Amino acid sequence: MKAIQTPLKDVLLLEPAIYRDNRGFFLESYNRKAMSALGIHYEFVQDNFSFSVEHVLRGLHYQVEHPQGKLVRVVEGEVLDVAVDLRRHSPTFGKWKSFILSAFNSRQLWVPPGFAHGFYVRSNAAQFIYKTTTYYEPRLERSIAWNDPDLKIDWQLRGDPVISTKDHAASPFRSAALFEERSLGARAGA
Repeated sequence: MKAIQTPLKDVLLLEPAIYRDNRGFFLESYNRKAMSALGIHYEFVQDNFSFSVEHVLRGLHYQVEHPQGKLVRVVEGEVLDVAVDLRRHSPTFGKWKSFILSAFNSRQLWVPPGFAHGFYVRSNAAQFIYKTTTYYEPRLERSIAWNDPDLKIDWQLRGDPVISTKDHAASPFRSAALFEERSLGARAGA
């Protein structure tokens, strides 16, 4: 597994070794020792799977009190994946970055606790899998408007986005709950 540093502090783009032959391919999608060697020292407690059709935009989601780190990947299709730094004292606070994740490139994105996360489906459909460092708690979930005028995220839309009712009601970045370093919790093994 190779880690690529991104412009966002602590966010890593991960490229697995892919072994291809006439039968197909093999890759290792998760290895605790390899992740630890890359600086990801968290225990994952939940796996999630979503299926979305073309033009679906999910996000920008995050969880307060028990913030989630997410290790995300696409196993069918292609998405534009976005992370936004909500850590008030981070040098990249309020900044965002997008990444193309697809079944073809097999890249994964490590989005640590303290970030909002979302994605836009660029293919006919996408199957999206992610591991989380804390359990999902609906009462703690928050959303920032995907089209927030302060963030100015370029979603590279290829048509009108399909947005959930919850995401239509999302808060602006200016009134979003933010993270202080102490609110991010202890790392597993720390």
